This record gives sequence, C-alpha cells and structure tokens, in this order.
Amino acid sequence: MIIYPTLELLDGKCVSLARGQLDAPMLWHVDPVEMARGFARAGATWMHLTDINGLRGDGDNNALVEEIIRAAGIPVQLGGGFRTESQVASWIDRGAGRVVIGTMAARNPSLLHHLAKFFPDQIVMALDVHEGSVATDGWRERSSFSPESFLSAFDADPLAGIIITDVGAMMEETDGTLGMISGLAAQTRHPVIARGTVYTVDDVARLKYVPNIAGTLIGRALMARDVDLAEAIGIASSPSEPVAAFQ
Repeated sequence: MIIYPTLELLDGKCVSLARGQLDAPMLWHVDPVEMARGFARAGATWMHLTDINGLRGDGDNNALVEEIIRAAGIPVQLGGGFRTESQVASWIDRGAGRVVIGTMAARNPSLLHHLAKFFPDQIVMALDVHEGSVATDGWRERSSFSPESFLSAFDADPLAGIIITDVGAMMEETDGTLGMISGLAAQTRHPVIARGTVYTVDDVARLKYVPNIAGTLIGRALMARDVDLAEAIGIASSPSEPVAAFQ
C-alpha cells in the first residue's frame, strides 16, 4: 500500500481545510518545498498536492506548484479543479506524475474518457461521496449520480487509480467510513486510494488489510504530527500477516 503524504496550497501557504470547507483553512507555518523534500527523505515514493486556489478558481500557485514538482524528488499527484484538456496536458508537460480529475468527470464524462486514453495511467479520478451521492465543486454541490454508477461509468478507462473520500466523515471530522470505501473498492478494477481514513498509524495498519485499497492520502495528521511519515510507510510496506477467514 502506498502512502501519499499530502500538501494543500492556498495563496502559497500550506493549509488544511477544517471540516472540508474551502473558506475555513487551517494555516501551517512550514515551507511547502522543504516539506515535499522531507517526504522523499522519509521514504515516500509518491506525494499528493492539491492547489486549493485552483479548486476555488482564484489566486495563482502555478510557480510554487512547478517548484514543488521539480524539487520533491518523487512523483507528484496533482489536483486542483482541472476543467479542460489543455490544463491537464499542460501540467503533465510540466512534470506532474498524475493529474486528479473530480468535477470534470461528472460534468463532462466524455472528456475524462478521452484524457484517460490519451494519458494512460496518468489520470486519477476523484470520487467524493456525501450522503450516498457523488459530490462536486469542492464538495459544495451534490450530483444526481450514485457512487456505484459513477464507478461503473469509468471502469473500462485506463485510469491510474480512484481517490475515494467519505465527505460526511471529513466534514464532521470523524473517522472515515471504511465500510463505505471498502464496499466501493470491491466494485472497481482500478486501484483505490482512500482519503479521510488516517488519523493515527493504527489506521494505516487497519487500512492495509482492506482488499483493493492500494494507497491512502495523509495530510493534516502529518502536519499536526499525529502520524510519523516514516513509521506509516514502514507499516504500509511491511508484509501482511495472514488473516483468518470467518465462517
């Protein structure tokens, strides 16, 4: 299982979103470029970077994002409100290892089909689930799609993975509903990256035994030092112990 240490950028600063609200950031007084380098030193093989200004449609973190991509020393999985093919192509050309697509998949599914074929294994789909429906626009809107039908619609595409978020758990700041995420993971052939389920290293140990969970994003728990990255990576990469089958 891959640990994706996560940075969220707002106006050039590292932040976390309290209760997932775009207008309620928690500021961390750290250097984002040095944090990215530190992820690599701790043994991370990937990192995840979200441009919150991109999600909100304001500000400009492009120069900083490019610097992080160049300096990180590991591939960067980049999210941030991408809506057009040219945006996606531009960031792949600038060195992003993967680009994360969320709202575009709901608004323009044919474009996601096209991008997945044109950039095989470089497009990750974000599936944000709130009260049984797919959420869009930075969790601000609820679509008419069920998560199951959404997964099915893109199952044939050559995606690099699917990030699944339990939005309700993130907004209530409680443990992610692992049962919901594991249930959806069982319905797709794509590797699933869980978000919102790790608050301690014990959560990492639990998550690695869920079938088809290929990775997890860890952001605020790292910033708050509730999780040590090197320890989490060690747990995630260690051989799994046999699990007894229930009769």
